[in-house]
Amino acid sequence: MAKVALIGASGNAGTRILKELSDRGHSVTAIARNPDRIAALPQVVARAGDLYDVETLARLLEGHDAVISAVHFSASDPQALLSAVRASGVKRYLVVGGAGSLEVAPGQRLIDQPDFPGAYKAEAQAGAAFLDLLRGADDLEWTFLSPSAMFVPGERTGSFRLGRDELLTHAGGSSISFEDYAIALVDEIERPAHIRQRFTVGY
Repeated sequence: MAKVALIGASGNAGTRILKELSDRGHSVTAIARNPDRIAALPQVVARAGDLYDVETLARLLEGHDAVISAVHFSASDPQALLSAVRASGVKRYLVVGGAGSLEVAPGQRLIDQPDFPGAYKAEAQAGAAFLDLLRGADDLEWTFLSPSAMFVPGERTGSFRLGRDELLTHAGGSSISFEDYAIALVDEIERPAHIRQRFTVGY
């Protein structure tokens, strides 16, 4: 079983990833600004962490097999996160990505489409910038997992598809539940298949 540090363990994606890790028997250091909001689960230790305090965050990450970032891009500093991971000595770094940088046609990103919701544009742009930053991080074994366009609460079905840089769609649109996303992310920790790559998950 792996020893995993999860940054953003109390958020929408983070809580589902935390439960999936715990249910599979992994040991988790769950990090959030308010650790009292972190679910009490087997093999989980809650810790307070400040995303902008590189030195303290690095100490929290030390000694783990993998680090997961499940935080909003617009509410964090990618350079600070990368600095903390590097300072911790952990090489495996997985990021809960966004859908905006996925392609809807060759060379055409979702975020650049005229009907892309303005309310989500700043977050999507920050996510795309973070992905570009990771693509230059040859010293880390990073993985950026983009959800489908609709990333919402739902059921843990275990039935989904994986892709690379193209937005996955189905008859009802483009979607994935937080619960099934968590399965795909933890699968990647247990059976790495996308080192220094972005991939996506959807129905």
